[in-house]
Amino acid sequence: MEKIMKQLYWTERALKDLQKIDLFNSELLGDNKASEITLKIIAKADFLENPSFDFTEIGAPDDDFSHLKRKYRKLIEGHYKITYRSGKSKIYINRIFDTRQNPKKNK
Repeated sequence: MEKIMKQLYWTERALKDLQKIDLFNSELLGDNKASEITLKIIAKADFLENPSFDFTEIGAPDDDFSHLKRKYRKLIEGHYKITYRSGKSKIYINRIFDTRQNPKKNK
Protein backbone atom coordinates (compact mmCIF):
# COMPACT_ATOMS: atom_id res chain seq x y z
CA MET A 1 0.00 0.00 0.00
CA GLU A 2 1.44 3.32 -1.09
CA LYS A 3 1.66 6.01 1.56
CA ILE A 4 0.24 9.40 0.60
CA MET A 5 2.23 12.34 1.90
CA LYS A 6 0.05 15.01 3.44
CA GLN A 7 0.88 18.53 2.34
CA LEU A 8 1.44 21.26 4.88
CA TYR A 9 -1.07 24.11 4.66
CA TRP A 10 -0.58 27.33 6.64
CA THR A 11 -3.87 29.03 7.48
CA GLU A 12 -4.16 32.80 7.09
CA ARG A 13 -4.30 33.07 10.89
CA ALA A 14 -1.07 31.10 11.31
CA LEU A 15 0.69 33.20 8.67
CA LYS A 16 -0.50 36.36 10.43
CA ASP A 17 0.78 34.98 13.76
CA LEU A 18 4.16 34.20 12.19
CA GLN A 19 4.37 37.68 10.67
CA LYS A 20 3.58 39.31 14.04
CA ILE A 21 6.18 37.17 15.78
CA ASP A 22 8.80 38.09 13.18
CA LEU A 23 8.00 41.80 13.44
CA PHE A 24 8.08 41.74 17.26
CA ASN A 25 11.39 39.87 17.34
CA SER A 26 12.84 42.14 14.66
CA GLU A 27 12.11 45.21 16.78
CA LEU A 28 13.33 43.56 19.99
CA LEU A 29 16.28 41.44 18.81
CA GLY A 30 17.15 42.68 15.32
CA ASP A 31 16.40 41.35 11.85
CA ASN A 32 18.96 38.52 11.83
CA LYS A 33 17.80 36.96 15.10
CA ALA A 34 14.14 37.43 14.14
CA SER A 35 14.73 35.61 10.85
CA GLU A 36 16.55 32.82 12.68
CA ILE A 37 13.62 32.33 15.08
CA THR A 38 11.05 32.44 12.27
CA LEU A 39 13.00 29.89 10.21
CA LYS A 40 13.21 27.56 13.22
CA ILE A 41 9.43 27.73 13.66
CA ILE A 42 8.90 26.96 9.96
CA ALA A 43 11.41 24.09 10.08
CA LYS A 44 9.64 22.55 13.08
CA ALA A 45 6.31 22.67 11.23
CA ASP A 46 7.92 21.30 8.05
CA PHE A 47 8.95 18.25 10.07
CA LEU A 48 5.29 17.13 9.92
CA GLU A 49 5.41 16.91 6.11
CA ASN A 50 7.45 13.76 5.59
CA PRO A 51 7.25 11.39 2.61
CA SER A 52 8.62 8.41 4.55
CA PHE A 53 6.84 8.57 7.90
CA ASP A 54 3.56 9.86 9.28
CA PHE A 55 4.64 12.28 11.99
CA THR A 56 1.24 13.99 12.25
CA GLU A 57 0.60 12.59 15.74
CA ILE A 58 4.04 13.37 17.11
CA GLY A 59 2.76 16.50 18.86
CA ALA A 60 0.89 16.37 22.15
CA PRO A 61 -2.86 17.07 22.15
CA ASP A 62 -3.50 20.81 22.50
CA ASP A 63 -5.93 21.17 25.39
CA ASP A 64 -6.51 24.85 24.56
CA PHE A 65 -8.49 23.63 21.53
CA SER A 66 -10.25 20.67 23.20
CA HIS A 67 -13.62 22.46 23.02
CA LEU A 68 -13.53 22.23 19.21
CA LYS A 69 -14.80 19.31 17.13
CA ARG A 70 -11.50 18.43 15.48
CA LYS A 71 -8.44 17.12 17.30
CA TYR A 72 -5.64 19.66 17.52
CA ARG A 73 -2.06 18.91 18.43
CA LYS A 74 0.91 21.10 19.30
CA LEU A 75 4.64 21.27 18.70
CA ILE A 76 6.97 23.48 20.71
CA GLU A 77 9.86 25.42 19.20
CA GLY A 78 11.65 27.61 21.72
CA HIS A 79 9.00 29.87 23.26
CA TYR A 80 6.49 29.15 20.49
CA LYS A 81 3.61 26.71 20.30
CA ILE A 82 2.60 25.53 16.84
CA THR A 83 -1.00 24.31 16.82
CA TYR A 84 -1.99 22.01 13.97
CA ARG A 85 -4.49 19.39 12.91
CA SER A 86 -4.33 16.57 10.44
CA GLY A 87 -6.93 16.42 7.67
CA LYS A 88 -7.48 13.75 5.02
CA SER A 89 -4.92 15.14 2.58
CA LYS A 90 -3.38 18.12 4.40
CA ILE A 91 -1.80 19.07 7.69
CA TYR A 92 -3.19 22.44 8.73
CA ILE A 93 -0.98 24.80 10.71
CA ASN A 94 -3.63 26.78 12.58
CA ARG A 95 -1.85 29.04 15.06
CA ILE A 96 1.60 30.05 16.26
CA PHE A 97 1.57 31.35 19.82
CA ASP A 98 4.29 32.88 22.00
CA THR A 99 3.99 30.87 25.22
CA ARG A 100 5.21 33.84 27.25
CA GLN A 101 1.96 35.69 26.47
CA ASN A 102 -1.31 35.47 28.35
CA PRO A 103 -2.92 32.15 27.24
CA LYS A 104 -6.29 33.90 26.85
CA LYS A 105 -4.83 35.65 23.78
CA ASN A 106 -4.65 32.22 22.14
CA LYS A 107 -8.43 31.97 21.77
